[in-house]
Amino acid sequence: MIEIVETDAGTARITWHRAADPRLVLAVSHGAGGGVDARDLQTLARVLPGHGVTVALVEQPWRVAGRKVAPAPKTLDTGWRGIWPALTGMELPVICGGRSAGARVACRTAAELGARAVLALSFPLHPPGRPEKSRAAELLGTGVPTLVVQGGNDPFGRPEEFPEGPYRLVEVPYGDHGFAVPKRAEITQERALEIVAEGVVEWVASLG
Repeated sequence: MIEIVETDAGTARITWHRAADPRLVLAVSHGAGGGVDARDLQTLARVLPGHGVTVALVEQPWRVAGRKVAPAPKTLDTGWRGIWPALTGMELPVICGGRSAGARVACRTAAELGARAVLALSFPLHPPGRPEKSRAAELLGTGVPTLVVQGGNDPFGRPEEFPEGPYRLVEVPYGDHGFAVPKRAEITQERALEIVAEGVVEWVASLG
């Protein structure tokens, strides 16, 4: 089911993948370079409803409008806040999530929105080749249970680069920023996505 939501940043779009008997809602948004057709988002939308989690794939207003370049972080946060009432309408706890730039939005806004937890897929810890430009403060400041799912070869931050903190991290071996694995890898692309799904399912179960 697709739902159109008006926000102060423009028109957003939510694609719902509903669980039969949901206990949680996972709302996840895309990154700055792609949409909700990302392989990890689609995998979670397919798998999680079978585990009692309704998945809401959120397309930010700039993407719905057909623009190629994401706006400033403040505008992204405004769009995300605007869709929140639609996510909480079922009166279930909501996990605030996203991939890449969407993960940063989730981290920045989770506490103020009253999110149950944060799911950060491919968190961009720093721009490629610029480790001194760290965004760790956003990740460390969520104030709620947080899971990072990170590719082992992500140029925006490999797992070993992440600081210690109050979050859980699942590594997808060989994965790049989009969790793509090279053909020479010891795991298949299918297995890489299974690792993403299994990590999220296990973590969600731990939230109670």
